[in-house]
Amino acid sequence: MATAGWRDGSGQEKYRLEVVGGGGVDKSALTIQFIQSYFVTDYDPTIEDSYTKQCVIDDRAARLDILDTAGQEEFGAMREQYMRTGEGFIFIFYFSFEEIYKFQRQILRVKDRDEFPMILVGNKADLDHQRQVTQEEGQQLARQLKVTYMEASAKIRMNVDQAFHELVRVIRKFQEQECPPSPEPARKEKDKKGCHCVIF
Repeated sequence: MATAGWRDGSGQEKYRLEVVGGGGVDKSALTIQFIQSYFVTDYDPTIEDSYTKQCVIDDRAARLDILDTAGQEEFGAMREQYMRTGEGFIFIFYFSFEEIYKFQRQILRVKDRDEFPMILVGNKADLDHQRQVTQEEGQQLARQLKVTYMEASAKIRMNVDQAFHELVRVIRKFQEQECPPSPEPARKEKDKKGCHCVIF
């Protein structure tokens, strides 16, 4: 069971988030806009970039370690390696979401779970005239995958922070369900069941 999300010595929660999607869907642009409040216009295929950001989400300090992953198929062999370490995933699509099914199946297989913290983001929402996937189709896909859906734009900074913050909320909820906080007297009982929580 993942233990990150629990606090470090500074009382800060830590989360490892991974940004996943096909090539050219502006994963890096969305990530850099979140980290640096800057819109990247040049497309340079990412192999793997890591970022860290401190933020406060719902009055709780958090450190987000974010991995911007490669969308190109030639880097597919690296995917399972990073999927093992992620605690939550942002699926980003633009022209189509065919690859999203593949990514989700792969993550659930690697994690050996039926569900895991994920959200779905339709990117480049500012390019409405070029849209090939409707908002309704995005929402329908999210229902099928049982995840939250939102539309975002790195260019106009629409729903950028909200996407990353929402994923942290999903992870928190997931971790609380996995290992709910228990009152002091019940801790020993909880430990017998093999669920080791650190209670603050």
